[in-house]
Amino acid sequence: MGIKMEKVLNHFDKNGNAVMVDVTDKDVTERIAVASGKIYMNKETYQMICTHSAKKGDVLGVARVAGIMASKRTGELIPMCHPLMLTKVSIDYEYNEEEGWIKAIATTKLAGRTGVEMEALTAVSVTLLTIYDMCKAVDRSMEIGGVHLEEKSGGKSGHFIRNKITQNGN
Repeated sequence: MGIKMEKVLNHFDKNGNAVMVDVTDKDVTERIAVASGKIYMNKETYQMICTHSAKKGDVLGVARVAGIMASKRTGELIPMCHPLMLTKVSIDYEYNEEEGWIKAIATTKLAGRTGVEMEALTAVSVTLLTIYDMCKAVDRSMEIGGVHLEEKSGGKSGHFIRNKITQNGN
């Protein structure tokens, strides 16, 4: 038998009211998060994106800018997220022509008192939604999926890598 760990949901006060977490007393540390997700599409759409022949322009370039912009507005979109001064946001892509998907990978970074996981997840989500929006006239059957946190570092909870136990049982 393993040790049962009780996780505390810190976005609620003792009365169950939603609150924004007070991070005043947390140490300022470098915090990095990486998130990813995929968009699946038909071969025609995949080729159109990869050959830059979409009528609306550079799909992946526009999607990259949209993801970066969205990450900077996460605090406006998610009610209990802190507005953050991000020092880095990047969007990278991986491709699989055979399976017909493009993977977006967002990396967010800052020196601060709270993590940047939500910013990375927001960046990936909006990147993929922008790809869908720019290509929906050609392929309405596109599917977005698998959006998840890959890795995060910094802060009290330590280093997390998806599917691996690292520090503090995370």
